[in-house]
Amino acid sequence: MRLLTSPASPFARKAYACAIARGVDGGIELVPTSTQASAELPGLNPLGKIPVLVLKDGTAVFDSPVICDYLDTLGAAPSLMPASGPARLRAGIMQALADGIMDAAVARRMQIALPQDEGRQAFDARQKAAVERGLARLEADPPQGLTDVGAIAVACALGYLDFRFPAEPWRERFPRLAGWLASVESHPALARSAPA
Repeated sequence: MRLLTSPASPFARKAYACAIARGVDGGIELVPTSTQASAELPGLNPLGKIPVLVLKDGTAVFDSPVICDYLDTLGAAPSLMPASGPARLRAGIMQALADGIMDAAVARRMQIALPQDEGRQAFDARQKAAVERGLARLEADPPQGLTDVGAIAVACALGYLDFRFPAEPWRERFPRLAGWLASVESHPALARSAPA
């Protein structure tokens, strides 16, 4: 299998972290891919986004929740998505919340180099507010351990904030969330997938 990825993408990191957690990363070739310069990417994902997992038969799997779901069917490690009930719902909601934080943060990052007119400033403020609300929700009920896809997604979202927005530290305002991240960030799935 090949994983079209970028070292800075939190979504690609989430997919690769899930592969590591499932113990199937050894069967995945990481293919650094530029969303703007890749001739291959649009043919695999018509949306032009990464990550894309290309299976041995050529099937292109996208986007990160679908890739993580597929990876959860491989290997012998415990499932990253609980089978049913409240635990499954919680993991799904955590993943959606983390993905939303990543969406907003990536959107902000893509606007940085553009002229900051009134419209872009308003857009940035909306995205920043979404991130803040997401962090507040996670602070009220942080993940426990790193046992499911929701927790992995949250860790990747927080890592992206640290990586791309170091001038906007979040840890002091969200100490429970910061404590949780500190307790799991040495896990191989996170340590080996950290942005470079």
